[in-house]
Amino acid sequence: MNVWITELNAEQQLKNKGMQLDVYSPDGETRLGDLTITKAKLVWCAGKTHKKNGVEVSWDQFIAWMEAD
Repeated sequence: MNVWITELNAEQQLKNKGMQLDVYSPDGETRLGDLTITKAKLVWCAGKTHKKNGVEVSWDQFIAWMEAD
């Protein structure tokens, strides 16, 4: 997969290590987990779960899930 980040008109291709998003509750008080996005997969780590113990899904699986009726 080729994955790009578009932010403030600056495009950048993700490398193998990818990027990590910290996810918090709407009020910003509770850290819900991390989402790591790489060229090959997405990894959700709830709470303080380490990346190696996170839930992995391939891009193909994620796209199929998003497009499912």
